[in-house]
Amino acid sequence: MWRSSGGRRGSTFTPRGAAAALTCLSLTLVVFVGPPGYGLREPHAAAAAGGGGPVLSVYVGRLARERREVSGSARSGAPPPRVERLSREDVFIAVKTTDRYRRPRLELLLDTWISENLPQTYVFTDGENKRLRERMGAHLIITNCSAAHNRQALSCKMALEYDTFMKSGKKWFCHVDDDNYLNVRPLLELLSHFSHTKDIYIGRPSLERPIEATESLSDTDTKQVRFWFATGGAGFCLSRGLALKMKPWASDGTFMATAESIRLPDDCTVGYIVEALLGVGLTRSALFHSHLENLALVSDIPRQVQVCPLSVVPRHLVVPRGPDTSAAIPRAAGRGKLMEKTSGSSETSLHQLDLTSGESDCFSTPA
Repeated sequence: MWRSSGGRRGSTFTPRGAAAALTCLSLTLVVFVGPPGYGLREPHAAAAAGGGGPVLSVYVGRLARERREVSGSARSGAPPPRVERLSREDVFIAVKTTDRYRRPRLELLLDTWISENLPQTYVFTDGENKRLRERMGAHLIITNCSAAHNRQALSCKMALEYDTFMKSGKKWFCHVDDDNYLNVRPLLELLSHFSHTKDIYIGRPSLERPIEATESLSDTDTKQVRFWFATGGAGFCLSRGLALKMKPWASDGTFMATAESIRLPDDCTVGYIVEALLGVGLTRSALFHSHLENLALVSDIPRQVQVCPLSVVPRHLVVPRGPDTSAAIPRAAGRGKLMEKTSGSSETSLHQLDLTSGESDCFSTPA
């Protein structure tokens, strides 16, 4: 508790003190009552963007972010206004997989969310498959990359994801792994609050601090760099405006060379290009999730953009949803999972997950 300087010990009220208390109360209301945002720039990016009070802005932003991460997505207050109206056709969804995960992972995705979003979804894999080709047609992309789970193979697939998106003309690029369930309607709602012509990199980091890397400048010179990145296992999105600026380091296969220059995998390389080279901060969203967090604490599942895992559902629990569509729904069975049709919508929504089961961990090394 504050008290006035030079006064009696029991005296705690002065006009100056009252003003200070009012200022403190106002700040508290801004932090705990103010309208929540869908994303939040990293502290140093916020300081660079905000004028007039960078230190206060960083402090308030950090408190707001910590509160949101503890309590989950905000449930009260007005969301930021929509910037543009988006449809499914505006989003390019890239799913990275490998041939050995076709049955345990990819076929389940095809029976659930991909089946209802096939025109927007492209699967990038390393091996041709007749059955998948019949189901997906040109949306099955054979990368000719290695099937190994290493830096070179992962970056090879991401390079092709980027190039295919750039040729598509779509407004947003969104990447997910093959063990993720994607709620497309919440994704569109999230992205509609940002302009696709601006520099937007949105996702969720898995680290508590920026990653450090050694950048190769020449055969003998190196430089230490620090940057945030959105973990690929939770999914992330890039606006077309930002993707265009990434071309010198990402297009026509140069993405692989960029990854080699810092000797880090694909999702880290995206963060390196965006933040370290272009100076664009990561916009955090608590609506993306990966196996690196405590998924048992995730609430309000239908509002989440992406949830991991999905592919641990036993095949015999996947049942047809109804005569109106060929899509299927994993049904609840004991400690299993439940997905059900959203009221008034034909879209399959992830309604409930039992994330306490020992079988419900996300794969630690998704393709």
